[in-house]
Amino acid sequence: MKKQRVLALVDETLVPPDDPKGHDLASAPWKMEFDVVHTLREGGHEVLPVGVGSDLGVIRKAIQEFQPTIAFNLLEAFAEVATWDQNVVAYLELMRVPYTGCNSRGLVLARDKSLTKKILAYHRVPAPDFVVVPRGRAIRRPRRLRFPLIVKSLTLDASIGISQASVVDDDARLEERVRFIHESIETHAIVEEYVEGRELYVGLLGNQRLQVLPTWELDFSGLPEEARRIATERLKWSMSYQKKHGITTGPAKDLPEPLVRKIANLCTRVSRSLMLSGYARVDLRLADDGRIVVLEANPNPQLAQGEDFADAAAKAGIPYGPLLDRIMALGLAWEPGYLG
Repeated sequence: MKKQRVLALVDETLVPPDDPKGHDLASAPWKMEFDVVHTLREGGHEVLPVGVGSDLGVIRKAIQEFQPTIAFNLLEAFAEVATWDQNVVAYLELMRVPYTGCNSRGLVLARDKSLTKKILAYHRVPAPDFVVVPRGRAIRRPRRLRFPLIVKSLTLDASIGISQASVVDDDARLEERVRFIHESIETHAIVEEYVEGRELYVGLLGNQRLQVLPTWELDFSGLPEEARRIATERLKWSMSYQKKHGITTGPAKDLPEPLVRKIANLCTRVSRSLMLSGYARVDLRLADDGRIVVLEANPNPQLAQGEDFADAAAKAGIPYGPLLDRIMALGLAWEPGYLG
């Protein structure tokens, strides 16, 4: 693609160094930011990384001084509030600066897990039954919700707050886990049906026309027999834990072609129902009884080299550099009118 002036928006604590020498890049907290900035520069783009904390002024100043052709949005929060990343994107929209990733409306719809499930229910997309427990309120489990249940943060991603204790089998443990989310994670809690089965991830690229990437699977087979097959925070982020238990991700095996097509169609419906754009990932469970259940949609998923989204794109014939160019091209092409 034509060389761009790229404003890379990153968390102020994750501004990558120009030279990673002396750092363990594989475990560096800014690995994704470094991979994106370094690869774009290797591709001939002019890139300015800007750390963003709680001040929109740094973005405005960078736009005025650098005059970017596009902002590469790698923010997952603003002022340490996860749901405020949508406001940064809305600000870019008002500033008429093209950006990568999901539009502000799609972020609003997908970041709130309960809102996501309500919209998917309207569109007859299968998702776990649930109830939201706001902070400061006691849990009143509806009779329709039967154990086992899983308790999560309503708004945080990246498996934050999820552990083996998140799956509960009685009301006492349910109350205890909801209290943990309220007091330790400091968000509202969502309690939903726990679906036993295979954990699948499906990446999507596109605005109006979508490319569905190969289905990826999180392999839990190395976990102890008594452990629940869930993507806990420790499992997701501890490399030593992954190595100890042989936790891997890769192309989903032994899926019949009709099932692959059904999954692709379902994920396309999810993306359009939630008005997503750019790139996204849909997390699914293939239940033991054959049901496909949508757990959540993840706008602007992890983009580091070696992570699921980039690996699935490579499997589809899109290497990392061209993947970033494709994401920028989608950002440059996106228009608000696409949402109707």
